[in-house]
Amino acid sequence: MRFYSLTENGALRKVTKVDFNENKVFLIDDLKTFYLWFGSKASAKKKDLGIKRVEKLKIQKDISIEIKIMNQTQEYGSFLAIIDILKQGFKVDGSVDRRPELVIDIENTKELIEAGIDPDFEAEITLTAYKLSQENHSYENLCRKLAKLQLDFLKGKKKVLEKEINEKCEEIFKSSATYEELCWLISELSIIFKKKP
Repeated sequence: MRFYSLTENGALRKVTKVDFNENKVFLIDDLKTFYLWFGSKASAKKKDLGIKRVEKLKIQKDISIEIKIMNQTQEYGSFLAIIDILKQGFKVDGSVDRRPELVIDIENTKELIEAGIDPDFEAEITLTAYKLSQENHSYENLCRKLAKLQLDFLKGKKKVLEKEINEKCEEIFKSSATYEELCWLISELSIIFKKKP
């Protein structure tokens, strides 16, 4: 996952977190989606430049990627599941890269491992997400797992209250995240959390 702030001339500047400033435009390059976030006071020119940049980036990608426009205070869907992580931000090495599609492609990952190739970050997530998807958790249970992980990640050593978990769980439950997306996000955050210094 990568975050960019759009400058006045339409250039993308890589940032480590998203501050959701009402005057800014951000591009979040997620697993299979470009989220273009518009602050409520962002200029029409900046919004237009943002749309042009993201459409150009989409053409440059070899894979199909969805573009979703998010207006401040009107965010929806799976974006709600990652919004707190975007605010907090995280730093990982360059091995974190986008995967070509959201389908948990366990067969290709197994073939690489059987060929003696050590699993990279994406393969680790794939293996963990596949295992999680086979455990037959309810959708609500996955929402709760993701909520707890997000809050643990954001609060660090501070205790997470049950009320906070319930509120975050409800927010994720209301999003349009698929079962596989939840498995992937839980696995990704679990691995990042373990590697966090």
